[in-house]
Amino acid sequence: MPGAPAVRVGTVNIASGRSPAGPVLTPAQLGAAVAGLDVDVLAVQEVDAGQPRSHGVDQAAVLAVGLGAGDWRGAATLAGTPDPFRSWTPAAPVLRGPDSSPDSPAYGIALISRLPVLEWSVHGLGSGRARLPVRGPDPRTGRLRVWWFPDEPRVAVAARLERLTVVATHLSFAPHTAVRQLLRLRRWMAGMAGPVVLAGDLNLPGAVPGRLLGATPLVRAPSFPAVDPRVQLDHVLAVGDGLHPRDPTASALPVGDHRALTVTVSPG
Repeated sequence: MPGAPAVRVGTVNIASGRSPAGPVLTPAQLGAAVAGLDVDVLAVQEVDAGQPRSHGVDQAAVLAVGLGAGDWRGAATLAGTPDPFRSWTPAAPVLRGPDSSPDSPAYGIALISRLPVLEWSVHGLGSGRARLPVRGPDPRTGRLRVWWFPDEPRVAVAARLERLTVVATHLSFAPHTAVRQLLRLRRWMAGMAGPVVLAGDLNLPGAVPGRLLGATPLVRAPSFPAVDPRVQLDHVLAVGDGLHPRDPTASALPVGDHRALTVTVSPG
């Protein structure tokens, strides 16, 4: 579409609002952490809502304010707090936006837009049986030990804009499950108004997601861990033709343990 305005798209895993040093940021600090990205649409992973561990903050709403965005949608993947004991329950793939507040602790993803959104949609991607080993203190003894965290369900959120559709997701930490979820996502995106940009923490390295989707990587840069990135787990992909990218960037932010990826795309 000649003359179509450019859109800057980004993705970041905020690790429930934790700083790279560990402490959870205040709402003011969290909003300021993303303000400098200057993106039109931002996919966010590991987002808390009403969690005691993150001051009960609705993090998607705080991030939207920091970006100067008027619209957003969050989709919880679980109700409760992620823990190795599975005290949480899986959440149905339902969208929540600026006009609603969390009525109980939840955790999931969000998609934030400064541009008018013509249509929002959400799609469940299922879960796997794998468990992730995480080293942390035992609350009973204070000693470090390995905890085995169960995988939670995964979802994708789509925003149909005037000239393109942006899809946000966070796939499983288990590679075989992430591949299955990505293929399910491919079938869902096939019915969307194009061109389509997929953004998120896909937990699959380098060129793998692009090859599985037949998609074009728009940012090629290591993104994890944030301090000294060695592997690209976060991706912004063009699914289908019709997008011209420029200014791909990987940025270390004051929040999260992944680098933020951003790129400007011009439909046409």
